[in-house]
Amino acid sequence: MQPDEGLFTRQLPGDRFREQTDPVLQLENINVSFDGFRALTDLSLAIGVGELRCVIGPNGAGKTTLMDVITGKTRPQSGKALYDQSVDLTTLDPVAIARQGIGRKFQKPTVFEALTVAENLALAMKGDKSVWASLRARMSSEQDDRLNEVLRLLRLDGERYRQAGLLSHGQKQFLEIGMLLVQEPHLLLLDEPAAGMTDAETEYTAELFRTLAGQHSLMVVEHDMGFVETIADRVTVLHQGQVLAEGSLREVQANEQVIEVYLGR
Repeated sequence: MQPDEGLFTRQLPGDRFREQTDPVLQLENINVSFDGFRALTDLSLAIGVGELRCVIGPNGAGKTTLMDVITGKTRPQSGKALYDQSVDLTTLDPVAIARQGIGRKFQKPTVFEALTVAENLALAMKGDKSVWASLRARMSSEQDDRLNEVLRLLRLDGERYRQAGLLSHGQKQFLEIGMLLVQEPHLLLLDEPAAGMTDAETEYTAELFRTLAGQHSLMVVEHDMGFVETIADRVTVLHQGQVLAEGSLREVQANEQVIEVYLGR
């Protein structure tokens, strides 16, 4: 895949396991409790600029709560969540965090099914307006070029005028990724983005993410280890709300604590 110049100005280096850069996101000693249940305990995590980090762990490990903290849905009882080394996310609401350049994709695609593919992208691009005002407002030539770039990148250019509700599950997943990309986020949080996709769609998603990394930072929560192996620079393993292990997938797979958690021995 050759990305459009306007979207991607930097090619991936030959070795996709890039050196750790300055952190775009740094979590320090995050604690979250719900009615006495400790969802996150002294969790610390740093993601470098342009890094593609995968977060794995059994159900209940704290993966969703982690994303909720980053996006402002859940406020921790203690700890710091620094974005771009200076912005404390724990003091901002979800809208303000999104405006800082953090975008989140949930596991189940959430698109406007009655609108066309292009209208969904236009609406996401002009998120500071109401739905009706966004659809009536004329796009600038720059915005139109960006929309066309994203359509081509996600292989949805042939579906431009199709109602989103008529798309396949995989196409809806791509559309929602596109709705994030048109907002030009610096950090993308993606929850099981390949869930329900065909093998071909999953393969293309991996290729897409490898292309996006470098220009964007990505944090991907995923259960499919084959997909993780294909895309990840580094892997963080969560267990009972804490970081159990971190490193390349090969390193965490060889970790005795990880083996015990996953295999129960």
